[in-house]
Amino acid sequence: MPGIASLFNIGTKSLFANQSAIEVVGNNISNANTEGYSRQAVRFEDGNYISFTPGQLGTGVNAAEVVRYFDEFAEVLYNNKSSEQQRWQALYENLQNVEMVLNESNSAGVNNALAAFWGDWQTLATNPADTSVRAALLGHASNLEQAIGVVYGDMQRLQGQMDDVIAGEVSEVNTLLKSIAELNAQLTVTEETGKNNANGLRDQRASLVRELAEKMDINYIDNGLGNVTITTKSGHTLVDGSTAFRLAFESSPTIADLASGSTYNGAVAFNGMSSSEYTVEIVTGGTVASGNATFRVSVDGGKTWLKDENGLDTFAITEEGALLPDGKGTLSISDGTGGPLTTGDSFQILPNKSLFWYETAASKVNITPQLLSNGQDNERRLTGGSLVGYFQFRDAGVGGYLEKLNAFSESLAWEVNRIHSQGTGLERFEEVAGTYSVLLKDAALGVGAGLAYGDKLTSGNLMISVYDQNTGSLVQSQALDFVEDDVLDPATLGTQNFDPKTHTLQDVADALNRTFGKLVPPNDKLNATILDNRLQITADDGYDFAFGSDSTGLLAALGINTFFEGSDARTLALNNNVRTNTSQINTGHVNGAGEMNRGDNTTAAAIASLQGKAVATRTVSEGTTWQSLGEYYSTLVAKAGSDTQTAKFNFEYQEALAKDLKARQESVSGVNLDEEMTNLIKFQHAYTAAAKLITTAESMLQVLLGLKN
Repeated sequence: MPGIASLFNIGTKSLFANQSAIEVVGNNISNANTEGYSRQAVRFEDGNYISFTPGQLGTGVNAAEVVRYFDEFAEVLYNNKSSEQQRWQALYENLQNVEMVLNESNSAGVNNALAAFWGDWQTLATNPADTSVRAALLGHASNLEQAIGVVYGDMQRLQGQMDDVIAGEVSEVNTLLKSIAELNAQLTVTEETGKNNANGLRDQRASLVRELAEKMDINYIDNGLGNVTITTKSGHTLVDGSTAFRLAFESSPTIADLASGSTYNGAVAFNGMSSSEYTVEIVTGGTVASGNATFRVSVDGGKTWLKDENGLDTFAITEEGALLPDGKGTLSISDGTGGPLTTGDSFQILPNKSLFWYETAASKVNITPQLLSNGQDNERRLTGGSLVGYFQFRDAGVGGYLEKLNAFSESLAWEVNRIHSQGTGLERFEEVAGTYSVLLKDAALGVGAGLAYGDKLTSGNLMISVYDQNTGSLVQSQALDFVEDDVLDPATLGTQNFDPKTHTLQDVADALNRTFGKLVPPNDKLNATILDNRLQITADDGYDFAFGSDSTGLLAALGINTFFEGSDARTLALNNNVRTNTSQINTGHVNGAGEMNRGDNTTAAAIASLQGKAVATRTVSEGTTWQSLGEYYSTLVAKAGSDTQTAKFNFEYQEALAKDLKARQESVSGVNLDEEMTNLIKFQHAYTAAAKLITTAESMLQVLLGLKN
């Protein structure tokens, strides 16, 4: 029943309510600069009403709960943009290091070394016998080789450093997932009664979710009572209530995805160096031993299939392995103890460490970020956060630049060697060994032998001239004859051509021995053998030899009479014969009379002309382009600069959007000191008034007690 006693009750409740409000305001003020803190306020509600004369009378105020000001919708949008911002920021910051590696403004750059290299050939063409010019060429060629090697080495170091950075990020992600799951459990216990808001715990969780979103793209699902589920955008569950799932950055070279009914259990392995992830699909099933099984390869998860320079996208499986169409390594597939390969069997080949999501301790899924051939993200993988930026830098960024650098080095070696191998220096050979080996000496050189430049071989013939070592007179000059069963047709000598689709390294050795006497004694002048899957040619006593025109490309492809050895930026080097003997630098050629003239500049002039000649350079990502070698390297440098600017633009754009969304959230959850000071004064006056109400009620009670007396 209303009365003076109820006034005491109303005043007391008001005191407690305003005291709580003042405490919350004080907490807001003290945490005004605390990162991740959300503004709080006491929600007041009036008490129950009592029906009485002259009407319903109130019973005061109740401090119902402490509420947290937080815009969940703005937070989801901010986390999405933060993921994008961090992705491009990570990529941009690391691409700046690539720009420093490819800095061509200094005199030690590849372009300057390449220009000096061409210039020396031009000078040598004016005076082919000048030993000082030959020495200068050797020095500048060595500089070029080293400059390319330095760029390659620095790029590889940047790639290697990314593995360490990614490993650290994944470790932090796992810690965040565990912490979020633990907070979910605490929140559920605290809020399940519905009487308490665990605002502090919610702030902690929101801060952790922000950190997680910076590292990877996420979906955030609030299930109520403090229980949330977090997944990747592609649907892989990271946190489900109090359960946290695990990510792992580890090596897993091959993952099999067998067709229904397949019992294949053999081994599939990749041998080489690549930044690409391969999907190998069996096109024609069967055992490896039968030689009937075929496969195709994709670097974008099966969206497109790689083709070799002949336009083929299906390749035979052999027991010795097969060179992949991008030339970065060989694929080995073996028969197991189960059934044969089945059409539709597929295998993920992962040359580098990859990111996996563990659904269970024994079940994992590859979620490594992947760019498709059209430049879009593979949406079944991670697509945002700093992790994606690091992977994109490691694989598509540096991996793409290394691919172009290797293609440049491959073309440089081939184009120079193609001309140099058909020329002559100041001395003839008594012995020469190839620098390029085959995987299979009995396989066709242009198809399955695994020769680095096997795809560049063409049908044609190769001229070799043999001389009397004492007199220098020409003894025999003839094109090699490739025939069956070692039977020469005298009427067609020198016209039975090489065919890269059928002839093997053993066939080349046999043709040399047949043409120059070993197989047709007693005219034995040259001896061809195969040592470590390389061709070796040795002159018999009293003879030496030189090489002439070669329409097949055999000499350059086998590494005989070449200027360079190696087939990519890592292996590119001067041929050891040239490095140790400048007389082996070819400037001239064997003329129609079989003569070698010291003043002949045919070969030197031809190599010098490569400086401005458009040559074919091929990469998987860009196909075949026609540019001079200098222009091609410049496009590599320009691409790195363009990629850096693109990353910078996207970073700044996403950063601006993220800042706007963060400001929107802070307008709701941020502490405004002016507003809090106003509230403090308001609640202070309310507290004072409540105290006055109690003293007033006390006075009224004293009056009543006085009436009794």
